[in-house]
Amino acid sequence: MAESLSIREARAHLADVVTKAEAGEITVITRKGERVGAVVPIEILDAIEEAADELAAREAEQHRADPTVSMAELLADLFASPPGAAGSAA
Repeated sequence: MAESLSIREARAHLADVVTKAEAGEITVITRKGERVGAVVPIEILDAIEEAADELAAREAEQHRADPTVSMAELLADLFASPPGAAGSAA
């Protein structure tokens, strides 16, 4: 189980917290008793980022054949008057 420290405790013992992370331990940081963050070994962060990249790549691949629009079409749609609008505000 991960050790929990308040922000104040973590600040006072930051070098120890980092040393523990290097040794593979996770330290949970709390504020007013609520978990708000964690200091984790860099391998865990790397694994999370790699998994997120893989997920994004899979989602992009699923939409590879979807129809696309040009930037001009996108801008025209964004700045077009909403349906039912009564003229311009000029």
